[in-house]
Amino acid sequence: MGPIFWLLILPTLILLVVIIAIYNRLVGLRQGVRQGVADIDAQLRQRHDLIPNLVETVKGYVGHESETLQAVIAARNAAVSGAPSSGSEAQLRGALDNLLALGEAYPDLKASANFQALQNELGDVEDKLAAARRALNAAVARFNAARESFPAVLFANMLGFAEADFHRLDDSEKGTVDQVPSIKF
Repeated sequence: MGPIFWLLILPTLILLVVIIAIYNRLVGLRQGVRQGVADIDAQLRQRHDLIPNLVETVKGYVGHESETLQAVIAARNAAVSGAPSSGSEAQLRGALDNLLALGEAYPDLKASANFQALQNELGDVEDKLAAARRALNAAVARFNAARESFPAVLFANMLGFAEADFHRLDDSEKGTVDQVPSIKF
């Protein structure tokens, strides 16, 4: 094996090792993005599971508010059966806001320990959902930065790594993000 052989083989081997390293790094980062999406789905399922209990609690106090209760049930069913990006989550969020507003209109309901516990649990789920969305966006940013940096940018498309999308706020969230929360005593 002469020097010409090594001049041809060595650069090829180095290039192959670089491509394998890039591929493995992008696979790991893509898994982080997929995990972020799965975490959001898990929080959405937890939110969906809380809703029937919340509706049953409210029904005991304000059964005559059937329009609001039916809207929540219909929105929940649509959200469970549809894709998260279909707008059903926005409808569910609006219906839940209306349901929780009943607590303000009915002091007995607001004083109910079960209603308060479910409302707190729903608040916790919403906080976890927001954290999962932030984690997803961070994972997407890491993946996209690695995909677009040199030398990965030369091979990423060829290896099947498309740009990942950031999680966007839906219409029901856009109006409340920029507002200062109101505090009542």
